[in-house]
Amino acid sequence: MAHRRAVALTAAAVLAAEAAGAGWLHWVLGLMVDRQEMSLAGLEPRLMAVSTWTGGVLVGAYLLLCAALLLRAGLADRPPARLARALLVAAAVVHGVLGALGVGLVGWTAFAAMMLVLGLLVLTLVAYGPRGRTEEAREPGEPGAPGGPEGLGGAPAGPPGPPLTPTAP
Repeated sequence: MAHRRAVALTAAAVLAAEAAGAGWLHWVLGLMVDRQEMSLAGLEPRLMAVSTWTGGVLVGAYLLLCAALLLRAGLADRPPARLARALLVAAAVVHGVLGALGVGLVGWTAFAAMMLVLGLLVLTLVAYGPRGRTEEAREPGEPGAPGGPEGLGGAPAGPPGPPLTPTAP
């Protein structure tokens, strides 16, 4: 139980650091575009710079939101709600796609960084599992409960009979 809290808090810290790094990168790229005296397909450099800064703010805000959701889940030691899980799954998918693109464009270090974050997100989502009642919380006679009338695998156990005894060949 403590391990899943640690994973969620670590993932939150990593996503917060990634949000700061993404914001800084977009800020620097926006400054570079703003200081150039060329246009790209007729676009003003100032417009491209503002678009880069806006994209950086949006990416940073999304990553900070995901970090806050992970922090909340880790501190409360509860699984994230349905919308929070959807946002975290979307962040995991984005990191997978960026990792696949990054290996060709930037190199294996970028791939490893993206896969680290992807792994932390997936590990957190798997550690907390889906919301709802667990098998331990079900009543003993309830369908699907361990030792219930359905037996192993959720299939009906059949009529009770004498215990099976091994036979010698």
